[in-house]
Amino acid sequence: MYELHEREVLEKLRELNAKKVLIQTPEGLKREAQFLAEFLEKNCIESLISGDINYGACDPADKEAKMLGCDALIHLGHSYMVLSLEVPTIFIPAFARVDVIKPLSKNLEEIKKLGKKIALVTTVQHIKNLNKAKEFLEKEGFKVHIGKGDGRVSFSGQVLGCNFSAAKVEADGVLFIGAGYFHPVGVALATKKPTLAINPYSGDAIWMEREVKKIIRKRWAQIAKAYDAEKFGIITSTKKGQLRLGEAKKIVKLLREHGKEAQLIVVNHINYQALEGFDFDAYVVVACPRVPIDDVENWRKPVLTPRELEILLGLREDYEFDEILGARRGEDEPLGISLKLPKSL
Repeated sequence: MYELHEREVLEKLRELNAKKVLIQTPEGLKREAQFLAEFLEKNCIESLISGDINYGACDPADKEAKMLGCDALIHLGHSYMVLSLEVPTIFIPAFARVDVIKPLSKNLEEIKKLGKKIALVTTVQHIKNLNKAKEFLEKEGFKVHIGKGDGRVSFSGQVLGCNFSAAKVEADGVLFIGAGYFHPVGVALATKKPTLAINPYSGDAIWMEREVKKIIRKRWAQIAKAYDAEKFGIITSTKKGQLRLGEAKKIVKLLREHGKEAQLIVVNHINYQALEGFDFDAYVVVACPRVPIDDVENWRKPVLTPRELEILLGLREDYEFDEILGARRGEDEPLGISLKLPKSL
């Protein structure tokens, strides 16, 4: 179902003279991780599979790989992200083998409701089919833009759960190709434009407007719930791609300037159950911006993003989605490759 480039991986590992590796995988690619481990073992490379939950390229298990005595980490399912890593790390995007033209053709009438100028985005699984989709839509009379995005993403047109810079181009609406609500809802929140998601597996087309309105109502409810809060816990994560320590310190300072109590909390995996023993009135998550939004039902006390806190303090009026942004990509920079080692190695 997915392309893993296992022979290219083997070649890279041999270049590194790696004898032992740790394979890290998201939930949906565990069988592929098994296949890759078996392939590498047959080629005389000891392979361990991490059973921990993985949250994306922002959450590499390089520390664990080093602790286990591995010569390299294979990070499966996500594209390269610029991070300071402790062992050589091979990022392997898992490209889906699925036809995107058939579902686009099926949903042309819905796509037309976006307008003539469309921003086209997807996740890394379907990035190889994006230009094919662009060509098809342009033949149907659309003007299609595939944004470069910033330095946090590897490919033009790619969106992450925390970064939608590739969708922020001049367009009437955004067309997302992929499964699930997680990414297209974020696109709609971040761009404030009509967003249509087309699932290439089922062929379904779903508008995000209702989901966005539902989320924004819940977010304003969280802000209102935190109105009388005096003691705030400011949470950041030790996950390398989510460690926003400077931003977290600014939030602590901002709250204290407004007469509130604030204390910085550092965790790896953010979950409310681990925080219940604290005596805070509310929390601000300065790590993955999706944690306060997607996990809000699991929190008994109000949990905000940094921009929602600014609304609470009267520093901002309009609702705006919090993102983790990278440096703007230059015109001549590469847009990412399927396998890449850290630049420092």
